[in-house]
Amino acid sequence: MINPLEIIEKYYLPGSEIHYVLVKHSEQVKNKALEIAGKHPELNLDTEFIAEAAMLHDIGIFLCEAPRIYCHGKHQYIEHGYLGADLLQKEGLPRHALVCERHTGTGLSLKMIEKGKLPLPHRDMLPVSPEEQVICYADKFYSKTQLDEAHSVDRIRSYLKRYGKSEVLKFDRWHSLFE
Repeated sequence: MINPLEIIEKYYLPGSEIHYVLVKHSEQVKNKALEIAGKHPELNLDTEFIAEAAMLHDIGIFLCEAPRIYCHGKHQYIEHGYLGADLLQKEGLPRHALVCERHTGTGLSLKMIEKGKLPLPHRDMLPVSPEEQVICYADKFYSKTQLDEAHSVDRIRSYLKRYGKSEVLKFDRWHSLFE
């Protein structure tokens, strides 16, 4: 068992605006993911891992330029997943690192990365394990720029539609499985 806040505080100054945004958002995602796990004992989800990984899934945001959420790094925001994964690999948390890398959108395929000429490593970054999928799904309900509201399913679908019908269909599959 790890303490995610101890890891977060290696990279984020407690009491800073960015620390507040990250922790608040991560707690929202964690709570939603654990709620799903509680409703679906048949999925036999590792709730300890979900709680830890949900808290750490966005740990790489400080390395990116996103002034609205107090991030002033040199990378594009879309890179925060694999950058966070690199940090967690160095922390000795390879399974948690996969959640970081695979949570963007409904996951990013190599084809999407290449087609979009995204500044990402050329590999599939798709949530595979049920725990990864639950965290990725839960993350879609919360924004780091609107911390006091949860997104509706319709709003999430509308957002994902920009990235293609397959993204909406994947979200809808998760929605029918998890809700």
